Amino acid sequence: QEVFDVPLVVQLTDDEKFLWKELTRDETIKLARENTKDIIACGFDPEKTFIFSDFTYMGQSPALYGNVVQIQKCVTYNQVKGIFGFGDSDCIGKIAFPAVQAAPCMSSSFPAMFGPPSKKNKCLPCLIPCAIDQDPYFRMTRDVAPRVGFPKPALLHSTFFPALQGAQSKMSASDDRSSIFLTDSAKEIKNKINRYAFSGGQMTVEEHREKGGDCSVDIAYQYLTFFLEDDDELEQIRQDYTAGRLLTGELKAKLIAVLQQLTADHQRRRAALTDDVIDRFMTPRPLPPRVTEGKVEQDEPSLLTP
Repeated sequence: QEVFDVPLVVQLTDDEKFLWKELTRDETIKLARENTKDIIACGFDPEKTFIFSDFTYMGQSPALYGNVVQIQKCVTYNQVKGIFGFGDSDCIGKIAFPAVQAAPCMSSSFPAMFGPPSKKNKCLPCLIPCAIDQDPYFRMTRDVAPRVGFPKPALLHSTFFPALQGAQSKMSASDDRSSIFLTDSAKEIKNKINRYAFSGGQMTVEEHREKGGDCSVDIAYQYLTFFLEDDDELEQIRQDYTAGRLLTGELKAKLIAVLQQLTADHQRRRAALTDDVIDRFMTPRPLPPRVTEGKVEQDEPSLLTP
């Protein structure tokens, strides 16, 4: 959002959680509200950000529902079965859901934000930052979009964090040893990194000084590639660790300091959020750019949506 200076729309798929997990509808709506707090605490601009949950917004927006139905009409059961691997025992909600995730790529789904549906309104391009596991949804969307009069959305893929135990293991929310959570205390972060973060260092200090460490498998270094803002410092760490000048414990200490500061800042911002602030982000309202009388009030605008 800061780099491109564009409006951001965040879709919370609480309906997807309801369909795929053993949760009640009220539980998924509550979880979406909690997720909203974490998103806002990342520092998004309230003047350019709209966050919505499917359960709440779908009933308020005939335009969004209309786009969902248009997409559904363009995709056959055999296509979604081939893309997502649905079986005969899956509920029909799962089969219909991909269209719900696809529709927010179209600016006319949000008339309160971008103006009433029109031919000119459809010129707004969409960039979707998402994890690689969401790619099938938007490959389907790119196929359908031109058929319903919209430009194909572009994708910006992000990679998954490796589990603390190494790239060959899987990060799991049910195993608190596999990852760092935004709710972790400074002590918990230190213990997790020191005890569980896989090391690319050697068995002894002497051997490490001689042979150096392997940054390609070292989890502390891999995490720093995500969280350390200073690229020059990161490169110096890589050189020092590879040459054996930096020990595993020292590398982990650098990561611990970075993560402790990051999570503390996030927890502080999250704790300061009020219901009024959350409601502001989740209220349909005009977002720049606006489309009026066939003209876009900003050059080359983009709509970003996860």
